[in-house]
Amino acid sequence: MPSDRWETLQALKNSPKGRISFNPYWSARGEDILSGYEDSISLSSQSGVILQKLDSQSPQNADGLSYTDQSSPGLTPSVSFTGSSRDVTSKDNTTLYLKTEHEQANDGNNQPPENDADELPCRMSPTISLLSPEAMAMAGRIVRFEKEQHKKAKMAFRVRQELQEKLVMVVASTESEQLKRFEELMELKQRQEYQSMRDMMERETKESIGRQEKLKEEQRHRLKIQNLRLREVEQQRLREAELERQRLAEGKERLRNLNSIQEEILQLNQLLESSAQTQTTVLSASLGTYSMRGNQLCSQVSEIVRKTAEGQYPTVEDMTEAERALHEMRNQIRLMQEEAAKAQEEEKKKELAESHRQLVELKMQQEEQKKAEQLAKEKAHKQGLQNNADDTTLKWYKELQDSLTQCTQSIEQLSSSKDVQTKRLKLELQKVATIPISQISSNSGSRLREIFEKIDKLLSGQAVVSGGKSVSSSHHPQGLDFVYYKVAEKFVKQGEEEAASHHEAAFPIGVAASGIWQLHPRFGDLFLGHLHKKCPYAVPHYPRMKDGTPVDEYQRILGYRVDDSGVEGQDSFLKRMSGMIRLYAAIIQQRWPFDSKNEMPTHGLNHGWRWLAQMLNMEPIADITATLLFDFLEVCGHALLKSYQGQFWKVILLLKEQYLPRIEAVTGSGQMGSVSRLRLFLEKLLQEGHISPPKGQLTSMFWRS
Repeated sequence: MPSDRWETLQALKNSPKGRISFNPYWSARGEDILSGYEDSISLSSQSGVILQKLDSQSPQNADGLSYTDQSSPGLTPSVSFTGSSRDVTSKDNTTLYLKTEHEQANDGNNQPPENDADELPCRMSPTISLLSPEAMAMAGRIVRFEKEQHKKAKMAFRVRQELQEKLVMVVASTESEQLKRFEELMELKQRQEYQSMRDMMERETKESIGRQEKLKEEQRHRLKIQNLRLREVEQQRLREAELERQRLAEGKERLRNLNSIQEEILQLNQLLESSAQTQTTVLSASLGTYSMRGNQLCSQVSEIVRKTAEGQYPTVEDMTEAERALHEMRNQIRLMQEEAAKAQEEEKKKELAESHRQLVELKMQQEEQKKAEQLAKEKAHKQGLQNNADDTTLKWYKELQDSLTQCTQSIEQLSSSKDVQTKRLKLELQKVATIPISQISSNSGSRLREIFEKIDKLLSGQAVVSGGKSVSSSHHPQGLDFVYYKVAEKFVKQGEEEAASHHEAAFPIGVAASGIWQLHPRFGDLFLGHLHKKCPYAVPHYPRMKDGTPVDEYQRILGYRVDDSGVEGQDSFLKRMSGMIRLYAAIIQQRWPFDSKNEMPTHGLNHGWRWLAQMLNMEPIADITATLLFDFLEVCGHALLKSYQGQFWKVILLLKEQYLPRIEAVTGSGQMGSVSRLRLFLEKLLQEGHISPPKGQLTSMFWRS
C-alpha cells in the first residue's frame, strides 16, 4: 500500500544511513561514496535470517562472499566480500569488518608506497563475527513474532482505520445533516428576515399610505378651512358693501332730514323775526333775545350743513344736534307766542297814547324836514351838487320797482291760496328755491357748481329733487314767477345777512348770482328790484319824504327796519347796507367761469363806475355815504383800477380832496368812525399806488376743489 511505502521512506530517512550527506561530485574528486560516513556499521536484529539462508548455500562463494570458520572457540568467524566492504558490528558484539577500496586507498596514503603490495591481501579479507544458532533462531523467532505482531498491528490498524473511517463517515453524515439543518435554519432565518422585512415594508407602506391619506385629509381640511375663510371674507366684503350702501342710504336720508330741519328752522326764524318786528315795544327786549337765539340756532344748523357741502354726510351726532336746535327753536316760538299773547292786552292799552304822541312828533319832524330840505337846496345850489339821482337813474329805478310789484301781484294767488295742495306746492317750491342758496359757501367749487345747476334747472322749469321728491315750477301756472321772485329775494337776503357778517361770503354768492343773471335776465331785474327796495343807496337814490308820509314809513323807504318796538339801531342798519353793497360790488366784477356762450356780463363793471360817479355827484349823508363808499371801493376798487386806470385815479383824488371834506362837514362828532376808515383807505391807496385784490376773491384753485 502507498501508506506503507511512505512509512518505510520515513524510517529510512530517520535511520543513520539516511542522514548520510551525499556529494554528487565524489567520483570526480576520487572519493569513496561512503567516505563521509563515520559511524560504525552493525547488523540489525534480522541479520540472523540472512545468516541462516547463507548456511544453506555454499560456504566457498556465496555472491562473492568467502566465509572462514576457525576452529578456535575464541575466534570470530569472518566473511570476505569481493566488492566494497565495511565493518559491521552486531548487537551481541559480533563484529563484521568490511572495508572498501576507497578506505584501503586512504589507509595506504599514510604508508610508504613500497608496502602497499604486501598489505593488500590481508586487508581484502574482512571477517564477520556471527551468533550462535540458538541465538540466531531466537532472533528469527523474534523476527517472525515481530512480523506477526506487525500483521496483527496492521490488521488492528486496518480495523481501527475502518472504524475511524466509519466514524468519520458517521461524523461526516452527522455534520452533513447538521449542515443541512443549519442551512435549513439559515434559510428559515432568511425567510423569517425576508418575511419580517416584507412585513416591515408592508407596515411602512401602510403607514406611508396612512400618512398620505392623513396628509390628503389635512389638505382637504385646509382647503375646506381656506374655502370657509374665503367664503367668510366674501361674506364680510358683501356685508361691508351692504353696510356701506346702508351707510350711504342712511347718510342721504339724514341729509334730507337735515335739509328739512334747516328749512323748518329758517321758516321758524322768519316767523320769529316777523313776529319780533310786529310786536310792541313792551316785548322788544325779550323778543330781541329770542331773535338772537334763533339766529344762533340757524347759524348752528348752517354750520352742520356746510360740513355736508364738503362731500360728507351728516353723522348721527350732527342730526341729534340739528334736532335739538329745531326743538329749541320750537320752544322759542312757543315762549315768544305766550309772551306776545300776554303783552298784547297791555299794548292795546298804550296804543292810543302812543299814537297821539307820534302824531305830535310827526308834525315836528315834517317841519324840521322841510327846513332841512330848504337848506340843502340852497347849499346844493351854491356848491353844484344834486340832492337826488338824475332822471334817467330814477326812471330805471321806478321800472325795476314796477316789475317787482307786477311779479308780486302775479304770484298773489299762489302765495295767498288756502288750498292744502297749493300750500304744499308753494312750500316745496319755496324750499327748493331758498335752501340751495343758503348753502352757498367758499368751501368747495364743485359744491357751488351743483347748487348753480340746481337753481338753473329750477328757473328753466325743469324738475328738481328736494327732500326725496321731484319738484317742478311747471306744476302751477304761477310756479315759475314764484321761484324767480323767491330766488331773487333770497340772494338779496344772503347779502343782507351772510355777506354783512362774513365779508368773504359776498364772492361765492355774487358769482352764482352773476351766472344766473347771465342765463336768466329776468332774475337780474327782480334781484335789483329787491336790492333797491331794501337798499335804495345801491341805485344810488336818497328818497325824499313826501307830504303826509308817516315817519316810520319814510324810514322803511330809507331802508330801516321799523316795527312796533321802533326803528332798528344805526349800527345794525349800516351793517345790513354794507352787506348788500358788498354783494352788489362782487356781482358786477365777476362772471360765471363755466358760461359756454362767453358773453359780456349783462350787469357788469360799467354799472359800478356809474354808481361811483352818481354817488360823488350827490350830497353826502352822514354815516351812510362814507360807509358805502369804503365798502364799495374795498370790494370793487381793484377791478375798477384795472379797467379805468387813469380815470380811476382822478376819481380817487376828487374823492380825497373835495368830497371827503363835505362828508366830514355833515358828519357829527360821534359818527366819525366810518369817515376815518375811508380817509385811511384813500391815503394808503394814494401812497402805495395800487389796490390789492379783495380778501376772499375766488381763484382757480377754488374751482378745482
